[in-house]
Amino acid sequence: MSPLAVALVTAALIALSAFFVAVEFASLAAKRHRLEDDAPTSRSARAALRSAGELTVLLAGAQLGITACTLALGAVTKPAVHHWLTPAFESWGAAPWLADVAGFVLALVVVTFLHLVVGEMAPKSWAIGHPESSATLLALPMRAFMWATRPLLRGLNEAANWCLRRVGVEPSGTLATGQNPDDLRHLVEHSANVGALDAAYSAQVTGALDLQTLTVADLTRPDPDPTAVPSGATAADVRAATRASGHLRVLVGARDDLVGVVHVRDTLLRGDDEHVDDLVRPVLTLDARTPVYEALAQMRESRQHLAVLRDAGRFAGVVTLDDLVARLFPRVAEVV
Repeated sequence: MSPLAVALVTAALIALSAFFVAVEFASLAAKRHRLEDDAPTSRSARAALRSAGELTVLLAGAQLGITACTLALGAVTKPAVHHWLTPAFESWGAAPWLADVAGFVLALVVVTFLHLVVGEMAPKSWAIGHPESSATLLALPMRAFMWATRPLLRGLNEAANWCLRRVGVEPSGTLATGQNPDDLRHLVEHSANVGALDAAYSAQVTGALDLQTLTVADLTRPDPDPTAVPSGATAADVRAATRASGHLRVLVGARDDLVGVVHVRDTLLRGDDEHVDDLVRPVLTLDARTPVYEALAQMRESRQHLAVLRDAGRFAGVVTLDDLVARLFPRVAEVV
């Protein structure tokens, strides 16, 4: 093969290798939601999304292409370079066996360097630095390659999955990108420690993450006696309970038999001796083990600012929206 033909084949193989490497890293780094934003107006973005839906087949295609290019370079370029270099070393006075060894080693170094730098490292850096644009640009030609080689790719993928199952690992066809609360909490704490995130905002985000595991019982203080007046209480009783406790909402009934809640403002037009039974509103009752996020949803739906907690049918405490806000937004609670 002529030197020009070898150079052209080598350039084509390195370019193909760079293509497959870029596809591999772009498919792993691209954010799905950004591709979805472009999908309505971009055929390439839609193709990239389809590839993301069968990631293992895509990666099998990329690995197949990279491996084929590597083998082709070893079969075409390295022997040609070796053939060119050996006479040069002999002309410099090296023994034939030494010239052959030196030519082989130098040919291996040259081909490996070109393949590693131009065919792998450069496209990898480009794909990582511009994941969505590279994934979109390369999606259509990669889909064509996958269509042409799909039976082979499926066979390779099934063989790899079979190996994984033999060692107790269940294969997955999609990229696991989700973060659990512990991972997010660690990320927030690290960002705050290095100064990338303000400590106040860090506390707010951490508080929001805690809502996934906190129950309403975790927000209540061990207070055996709620702010309450007995059934049949008067307006004066309600106002006295408010002055003593500072709470605007006063429960009505016995500790384990609370019938509702009355707001002190509703008693302002009542005489001291007038009963307030007609002012009593239903009170939201929650199990003490109710998650905080579920309690928030129920309080918002029922438009209640206060909820009574029960554990095994017995009174376990009271939680208010103020308690939830103070836990989630401590900075706001301090200002208020």
